Formats: sequence, C-alpha cells, structure tokens
Amino acid sequence: MPIIPDVAAFFAVNGRQFIPKRNHVFQKRRLWASPEWINTGFISDFHRFHDRRINMVAELLARLGVANSAHTQGDYPVYTPIDGSQIASVTLEGKAQVVARIDSAHSAFLKWRTVPAPRRGELVRIFGEVLREHKADLGELVSVEAGKITQEGLGEVQEMIDICDFAVGLSRQLYGLTIASERPGHHMRETWHPLGVVGVISAFNFPVAVWAWNTTLALVCGNPVIWKPSEKTPLTALACQALFDKALKIFGDAPAALAQLVIGDRDAGEALVDDPRVPLISATGSTRMGREVGPRVAARFGRSILELGGNNAMILAPSADLDLAVRGILFSAVGTAGQRCTTLRRLIVHRSIKDEVVSRVKAAYAKVRVGDPREGNLIGPLIDQQAFSAMQNALTKARDEGGQVFGGERQLQDQYPNGYYVTPAIAEMPGQSEVVRHETFAPILYVLAYDDFEEALRLNNEVPQGLSSCIFTTDLREAEAFQSAAGSDCGIANVNIGTSGAEIGGAFGGEKETGGGRESGSDSWRAYMRRQTNTVNYSRELPLAQGIVFD
Repeated sequence: MPIIPDVAAFFAVNGRQFIPKRNHVFQKRRLWASPEWINTGFISDFHRFHDRRINMVAELLARLGVANSAHTQGDYPVYTPIDGSQIASVTLEGKAQVVARIDSAHSAFLKWRTVPAPRRGELVRIFGEVLREHKADLGELVSVEAGKITQEGLGEVQEMIDICDFAVGLSRQLYGLTIASERPGHHMRETWHPLGVVGVISAFNFPVAVWAWNTTLALVCGNPVIWKPSEKTPLTALACQALFDKALKIFGDAPAALAQLVIGDRDAGEALVDDPRVPLISATGSTRMGREVGPRVAARFGRSILELGGNNAMILAPSADLDLAVRGILFSAVGTAGQRCTTLRRLIVHRSIKDEVVSRVKAAYAKVRVGDPREGNLIGPLIDQQAFSAMQNALTKARDEGGQVFGGERQLQDQYPNGYYVTPAIAEMPGQSEVVRHETFAPILYVLAYDDFEEALRLNNEVPQGLSSCIFTTDLREAEAFQSAAGSDCGIANVNIGTSGAEIGGAFGGEKETGGGRESGSDSWRAYMRRQTNTVNYSRELPLAQGIVFD
C-alpha cells in the first residue's frame, strides 16, 4: 500500500544510508524541512519511498542468504507493523507441499537417527556460530517484521544462540538409567531413542526463538523438523532456514531435509497436525488454537507440546522493595508492547500500598518512549489493527465492569496511519472480573487490591491460564509459600523478578489452559524421544518375574 512510512526510519542523505538514532531528532526535522530533502522527491513520490523500504528489507534478506524470488514473487503480502507498509510477498503452500515435506523428512529421519548424538550436536554447534555471525541482521529483521525494539530483536537471536550452546552439551548427556533386576543373571536399563519427524507451529511474537528451542533439541535427539511459522512473520522464517542451510553445508554429511519450512495458512497447519508420520507437534499460540490442535493430535495418538495463553500475575507485598518492583512491572507489562505470552497482565497489590504503587507505575509509564522500534524507543507497535481493536474492546469492557482506566490511547497515527502504536494502559479494577480473567495480547495491566496473603494467592490462581507468576516480597515465609505445593499453580513462579524474561536453562511452559507443555531447558529433551526399557539375560537360566513358575 503506497503510504508514507516513518520518514525518520530509513532514508538517504547525500546518497548514503542514514539510520537515525534518538539524538538525531533535530537533524531529522531539518532534513524534512529542507529544500534539498524536498528535491529528492520522497515527499511527492510515495512509491519511491515505499520501494526504498522494500529494498532495505531485500538487502537485509540477501545478507541472510534468502533468495530474492522467495520474497518477491508470491501473491501473499507481508507487512511491517512499524508503518503498515508492504515489504515483501511470499507464496503460501498447502497440503500437497506439506505431505511432500513429510515424505522427505521421514527419509531424513531414517538416516539421522543412526548418527551418534555428539555428531548431531556438532551440526547445532555450527548453526550457533552461523547465528553469531548474522545476529545483527537477523535481529534487525525481527524488529522490522514483528515490531520488536532493537534490543528485544537482538535478544531473541541471542536466545537462539544460547539454546544452541545448551543443545550441544545435551548431545553428550541424553542419559538413560541402569535398573536393578530382581532376577539373577539379568540386567535392566532404560534408553532413549529418536522419535521421528517433529512439527513446529510458531506465533508472530517470538518469530525465531521458539523454532530454535524446538529445532535444536529435536536435532540432537535425532529428529528432523518441519516448521510452519505465523503467516504474519514469514520473512524471519525464510532467514532462519537460509542460515540453517548454510550450517548444513558446512557440516557436510547430513540429510538435506533435516529442517524444512512450510509457509502456509490453516490448511498447511492442519495437514501437519493430522499426519500420523509426525509423532510430535509443538504448537505455540492462543488457547483457541490449542483446543483444536491438541484433540486432533490425540485422536491419532500423537504427542503434543502446547504453549498457549498466559494471564500472568505479580503479587506485590507490603514488605517489597518498591523501586525494584516498579522496574519489574515496567518491563514485564510493556515489553514487546504487551505481546509476550509471559507479559504481566495482573498486578495484585496489598491495599496498604496500592495508591503509592499505582502512582509510581503511572509515572514510569509516562516516561516510556513509544515509536519506531529501531530508534531507541521502549515500546514499538502492536502487530496489526486486529490487535489494536482487541485492546480497545478490552478497555471498554474494563470500564463497563467498574474499572478506572489510565492510558491505552492510540499514538502517532498521523505519522503512521497504518501502524498501531499505543500508550500502555492501567486499569484499576474492583475485582477479578470477566475481562481480567481473559488474556488480551496488548499492554493492559489490571490492578487488584488484596488484604492478606491467602487472598492474593487465590487471585493469582483463579484464572484459566497458568504460565508465569511472581511475588515481590522480603518476607521469607511468603516467598517460600508462593513456591510451595500449595502456592502458585503456574509453570513459572518467580520471587523478586518479573514474569517475563525466562532463561533457556529452565523448562518453559505452564499449566491449565496454557497447555502443560515444556520446551527449552532442563529435561524438556525427553519429549522429543521415545523411551525404551531393556532387559538382558546373560545367564543360562530363564527365571520369570514375580517368581512365577511356568513348567
């Protein structure tokens, strides 16, 4: 669509590329007003400016190894949330292409499963080195396509690198068990074997890291991967595939179809989910999506790792360090424009400090810079108009349910008529109403008051989702109770740290409507393998278990 993107985001000065930073504001204004800038034609010729944006993305993809035809010759448009302009076009694939990918992946599995695990880890090590080499470009592409601020785009790629390092070590630690047998002259053990083709379905908000969590572990466990990314972020997927292909070429002797990509819509996803030759589906997205994927995979007795919604809460106790807590609230609630599955959505604060805390959070919100995610701002755009509408509908409902709403307005619409920037919202609620119990993927923080710890814990747990949670307190008893069997019912329970920003070393996932799946660290690798119990009789007798005599 021929609109004016952010003129400060990417343009040329005297024939050179100029990428402005925060301290270039005055310079940008002068350039915008100067006759020299007008003479370039970027004001009068919207199409030339739009072409410039496309060329910038094309150059970025070229440096990442993506063929020009992959993002220019399709009929499905790709837009950047920064200004809503089209930056590429890709071809959507359907059921026939998915079936072909599964055929080749299964052939690759028959070869890859026999490769020693440490050798499989070498491929992942090489991939990590390739990612290090291209971190800046891939991080920038994440920012352009998903709207993440620069630091978060780079951080997501760093997470990919970290999980590569983790998986390399894991390739020498796929431990089984030695089990004592009750029968003389017998040996028992438990071993783990490659499972088969792994299907990965990912969401727009973490367009590359979630794929890496699954793919690196699946590869060292002996499995090929087929990835269906979000239709909103296909370019980052193309880049990841190109970088992996580069690692594969350096590695030298691996099957070509170890990691494959399918850019498609619902039909492609259904074909992947329904095929019995894909024993494991790892799906990240909404609870609604999980309600469809889970039963379909179970109907064919397949396995699923579901990473779904998260309605995450912080309990803020009267003993808490409020300076620390407000910093934790800020990143957890507004990072990625509130579009993380671990975003802080509910602040459960002791009544005695509620007014002070709300005042501090409002003051912190007022200082947060909203704008182009590549220009040093802290909050970038929502992914699209649908996300903006969902946010406004939730705020309207919060008011209808007795809430007092601060913020939440659209920003920069004159500069970005097709980009959806908002101020983060705070909604002081009289109780945990229907809208509070529902996850809205936007920067809305619902504030609830509590009088005693038991009430706070009940509020934390009384939502359908169970991903992340935290408590800020200096009371050891509260901290330990929060993490106990009778405490938070979430998959993640933190003390004096926010709900967002999990490290790869721990298993990531949640309970209830979050889906119950675990990815990334700890022993999550077991989901990608099949368990086998072995009994060896090295004697000349044949005793039966449980002392049974069968003569």
